[in-house]
Parts: sequence; structure tokens; C-alpha cells
Amino acid sequence: MNDKKTVYGSIDEYIAAFPPDVRDILQTLRRVIQESAPEAKEKISYRMPTFELHGNLVHFAAFKHHIGFYPAPDGVEEFREEIKAYQTSKGTLQFPYDQPLPVELIRRIVAFRAERNIERAENKKKKMKQQKDKPTTL
Repeated sequence: MNDKKTVYGSIDEYIAAFPPDVRDILQTLRRVIQESAPEAKEKISYRMPTFELHGNLVHFAAFKHHIGFYPAPDGVEEFREEIKAYQTSKGTLQFPYDQPLPVELIRRIVAFRAERNIERAENKKKKMKQQKDKPTTL
């Protein structure tokens, strides 16, 4: 559906490039992500709509027969039992157009990813502070 060479400047531009039925699904997905991680910032990365919160949170993209949702490998692994109905790979879920978007599942995945990213950022900050506070020896 989407010309692989097209570069989008915003998520609005990306969504506008699709037919109305796909746009509706993309807007719903975007809204669910925004509600689940309100601190996350929007951007285009890898030519896909992306939300970032202390690093990439999730990506999504429209394809011919499905929406690709990319919550990173830990987002897929954590929900392995709940996502059995969907085509998956290491960090990808596919939501077919002929099935309802699993809004509550997406909410939980995004919340999990946000919590993980915040935790990692806090740990990194603590580690950097510890290194800074360590006395140096000559």
C-alpha cells in the first residue's frame, strides 16, 4: 500500500497517505499508544510512525493485509501467551485488517514497554551517578 521510497515528515503525513478504512485503524492505534504512554514523543523512524520514551517505545506500519506493530522483542516475549492468535516474529505482531484491533492488548503492551524503558533509563542514570561519585585513583 505504501510506497517504500516515500519519506514522511510526521505521523499525520504517514496516516494521510492511506485509504480511509486504513487511516481509521492507524488513528485508533495512535490514540491507544498516546493514552497508554502520554509522555512518549512521536516521530518517524525507519519510515514508520514511532513513539519514543527513553528510546524507541513502539513502531507501527500499514501493509497490504495487516498492521505491523513493533513493540521490540521484550514486548512480544512478555505477552507470548496472549498473542498466539497473531502472526509474530522476534519483535513484531501483525494485526490483520479483517479482525478487530486488540486495543486492550495493545494498551498493556505499550504500558509494559513504557515501564521497561523508564526502568532502564533510571538504572542507567544511577549507574552513571555511581561512576561519577567514585573516587578516582592515580
